[in-house]
Amino acid sequence: MAADESAPAAVVTAAEIARLAGVTRAAVSNWRRRHPDFPRPAAGTATSPLFALTEVQQWLDRQGKGRETSAEVDLWHELRAQYGDDLLTALGAVGARLLGTAVEQPLAEPAAAALATLSAERGAHALYADLVERCIASTTRSGGEPMTTLALERIVAAFAGPADDAAGASDRTIGTVYDPACGIGTLLLTAVPGAHRYGQELNPATAAIAEFRARLDGRAATVACGDSLRKDAFPDLRADLVVCDPPAGVADWGRDDLLLDPRWELGVPPRSESELAWVQHCYAHTAPGGRALLVLPSSVAYRKAGRRIRAELVRRGLLASVVALPPGLMSSHSLPVHLWILRRPAQGDPSPTHIRMIDLSTADPDDIGIGMKDCAPTPEQIADVPPVEILDDDVDLSPGRYVTPHHGDYPVEYAALRDRVQSLARDLLDLLPELPAGPGRIEAAPMGLGDLVRGGLVDLDGTEPTSRTDQLDTDYLRGFLRSAANTRRSTTASGTLRLNASGAQVPQMEIGRQREYGEAFRRLAAFEELLREAAAIGDRVGALAYDGLTKGALLPPSATSASSGESESQEAQDQ
Repeated sequence: MAADESAPAAVVTAAEIARLAGVTRAAVSNWRRRHPDFPRPAAGTATSPLFALTEVQQWLDRQGKGRETSAEVDLWHELRAQYGDDLLTALGAVGARLLGTAVEQPLAEPAAAALATLSAERGAHALYADLVERCIASTTRSGGEPMTTLALERIVAAFAGPADDAAGASDRTIGTVYDPACGIGTLLLTAVPGAHRYGQELNPATAAIAEFRARLDGRAATVACGDSLRKDAFPDLRADLVVCDPPAGVADWGRDDLLLDPRWELGVPPRSESELAWVQHCYAHTAPGGRALLVLPSSVAYRKAGRRIRAELVRRGLLASVVALPPGLMSSHSLPVHLWILRRPAQGDPSPTHIRMIDLSTADPDDIGIGMKDCAPTPEQIADVPPVEILDDDVDLSPGRYVTPHHGDYPVEYAALRDRVQSLARDLLDLLPELPAGPGRIEAAPMGLGDLVRGGLVDLDGTEPTSRTDQLDTDYLRGFLRSAANTRRSTTASGTLRLNASGAQVPQMEIGRQREYGEAFRRLAAFEELLREAAAIGDRVGALAYDGLTKGALLPPSATSASSGESESQEAQDQ
């Protein structure tokens, strides 16, 4: 559509504000905290706000920080005017225009003219790379297509490079790189210079952008379109390096059709553990001596359903390292994630003696990978853990369980943790849904969970049911099974919760209503997971505060003011 009065008002991310002002994104974060008159978010979410461009420009001008809007920003807003929030289509149209390829929705004349001028000035590759960066920064709005963020790209690239054997890396030449869920190619195209790249992506629009990026960058890449788990485009490929930021929490990933698949070297993944299917898919495509790096939700490290597969990873020495990363690195949610580094032993490799646990969970997500040189952790953030210490009843791979916090600069660390608590409080409130008052009862006939399982409509993995039909929403099922009545039925005399499939019931509703409940339950589940992270941060900041106060490294607020007053009085006497 052409730009008109109905076009959305221009909005910018924090990263785009930083570009306008010529500062870092961390500086923008500081402005938001320290200046009460900084513009309030006009859209987006609490963790990924979008600001009205005109308000930001006015504020920057008042502060003496403003710059003229660049031609590139003007082009970006021409694209928003034409394509609205469909930025993938916009990027596809730009890439096609730069490469002379036809697309269904070509650029309108204002955007095409601006693109021609800028590409002549800056070069097609540099311009497209910056537009991709802007698109990634903008996808944090509600409903945006999940994408690998630039901060996460830097982290994966840093850990993919040469490192010591404890982290699972080596100096061997990397000839091939593979990403089975490559999206727009962010991880695939930035991992290692000079390697041939193979990628597969389910969405044709994002796969096309990955191809455009590779061609404009002059990189050798083969990108296939399709579902890597159900229809592997490169079944014989064994790559020196596998990188992957797979889709999380997918219930229907094809388990029923893949029960005898040879990729499941460690066991058939439970239906509720799609991430462990991706782990094994990536490992199956790793060449001897090679590595696989996967970005996974932190809950994959401790969920009960995946315990057996995690244990096999540890027993066989395939897991080299787990890196706990801070919340705020993902485009689609604000939950913490881990980076798993796997290795496939080459012939003659010695058996590993430990798994390296690295805890970067309290790092500033705006700084990690930029201010931290090569994402290098300090010795206090590392623990080399023997496998026998991990192989207990939980097989918990969370680095925070093994890395002992070390307190260096107490005031700086305390201030950083206090800021993190404030950020977590905002994130938690954003996740907690507003729930209006109801009639006090649900007028719906009950459905027995046992009947649904026997009828083949629901699959039961431990305490986690998963729908096998588009007429039942999985999150709706899981939410109602946590009702007080179902919990009582499933709690044994010893207090252990074991789902009672024969007695558990859920109300019968049409699918649209189920999804409304399912969305509320999803947000509550995300709230609980972030609350778990907040509790860990709370323990850490509490221990730091007690330790700092009792050692004299920190002072109570009143002591600070009293100390300042005493100093001023002494100075007056001296004069």
